[in-house]
Amino acid sequence: MTTIQNATKAPPLRFPRPAQPFVALGLAVLAEIGIAFFVLNVVSVPLIAVWVGIPMLLVFVPCVRWFANCHRTMLSSFLGVRIERPYRKPPMPGMLMWLRTTLADPATWRDVAWLLVNAVIGFTLNLLSAVLFLASLFYLIYPFLVWVTPAGVFDEPFGGAILPTLTPLTAFIMVPLGLVAFLIWSAAGERLLRANAFLAKSLLGPTESAQLAIRVRELAESRAETVDTQAAELRRIERDLHDGAQARLAALSMNLGMAEEMVARDPQQAAALLTEARESASTALSELRDLVRGIHPPVLADRGLDGAVNALALTCPFKVDVTYDVPGRPPAPVESAAYFAVAEALANAIKHSAATNAWVQITHEEERLHIIVGDDGVGGATVTVGGGLYGIQRRLAAFDGTLTVVSPTGGPTTVIMELPCESSSLKITPSSGTA
Repeated sequence: MTTIQNATKAPPLRFPRPAQPFVALGLAVLAEIGIAFFVLNVVSVPLIAVWVGIPMLLVFVPCVRWFANCHRTMLSSFLGVRIERPYRKPPMPGMLMWLRTTLADPATWRDVAWLLVNAVIGFTLNLLSAVLFLASLFYLIYPFLVWVTPAGVFDEPFGGAILPTLTPLTAFIMVPLGLVAFLIWSAAGERLLRANAFLAKSLLGPTESAQLAIRVRELAESRAETVDTQAAELRRIERDLHDGAQARLAALSMNLGMAEEMVARDPQQAAALLTEARESASTALSELRDLVRGIHPPVLADRGLDGAVNALALTCPFKVDVTYDVPGRPPAPVESAAYFAVAEALANAIKHSAATNAWVQITHEEERLHIIVGDDGVGGATVTVGGGLYGIQRRLAAFDGTLTVVSPTGGPTTVIMELPCESSSLKITPSSGTA
């Protein structure tokens, strides 16, 4: 079983071309089923006055939204972009608050209007696309059908005056008609489905104001998560300083004070205290270096993302192949976020995957930094609150980045990360290599 976790937006569903006629036929059937949802929702609204409409809307509105969401997913395949869900979230929990927010949401009524439009225009476009293909298939195999069916079945409408004696041989006259229908379907079949998809997007997709509201909400959530993450980092640094280096330095101060008092009357004991103080100073220095490395590794500042990731790979207990193809250096914040995301992904692989090999691939395409971290471990990785992958997700969200985890049981695990990184912001500095 494959586990797929996406931090933000999944890619649109894709239908292979041979399946499109059958998808079109299914969409045509669903378009007529949508009439029932339209009638039920329209009838429910006036019945609110007698309270009967409230339970009806509580049932039928979610059904319409589910129906519309299914079409958003299917029709996205013909547009190549995902049709977003523009629904408002209730400000407070509660059934009545949800109903009030839903009835005041323009997206709800746009869904209802789409049901009617889809039942007329969408049905026509989908059915025409399907019929063109089915007609071409029918006439291409027309001689075979004449051959396997009893005499006289296909005399109408093409028998009689047109083909007085219809036989499998004379039925081949219909094959060119099938070829013509197939050529028309090849040229127009997908365009008809795309036209229906554009029509649906105009009603089911968010308006400009809704897109702005969704964007503001995403930025607000991202900012809140970033503030929480920064606060947690500050608490971690404070805790590490208090429990680590600060305690070591306090012990060092005490040892030096005792050694100062004993140097005259007990030089041997004073020397032992000084040795212990030196060890404490060395340990405190090491802890401070680790702390600084956790804030911003010097190797990242000195050698860039390429060198820092290669250094990470060398510290792993198993072989890690690194492929780096980025023109120059990304901006420092993006570079830092990418480094810590790779570090956390490799740390997860070390702790949980039982892997023997791993790989890191970093490229820059379409104004985005693409990072792939994979391993040949046992798989089963998921994004859970408080876990390492969740930490990566929150770190990337601050930059409008995405995280996708593909981890089937039994492996391998692939962590796909993307960060916005405009090519104009890349510093022209040579940086490349593999490890």
